[in-house]
Amino acid sequence: MPKVYKVYRVDYRTKTKIPIGTIVERRKSPRANENPLSLVKLARKIYGESVEDQFRIVVDDVYSA
Repeated sequence: MPKVYKVYRVDYRTKTKIPIGTIVERRKSPRANENPLSLVKLARKIYGESVEDQFRIVVDDVYSA
C-alpha cells in the first residue's frame, strides 16, 4: 500500500498550514535518510508557483491510501 504525504503552504503571518495537495510515495523500498528531503523538493517543484512560494511549501504526516 503506497504512503501518501500531505502537502501544505505555510502562512507565516497567521502561522497556519493551508492544505494544497498530496504526494504519493511510489518506491517499494525506503529511501533511507533522503526520503523527507527528496519529497519536499518534489512537492516544491510540483506545487510551487514562484521561487518565493516554494519556500513556503512543507510536507507533513504520513497516512495510508
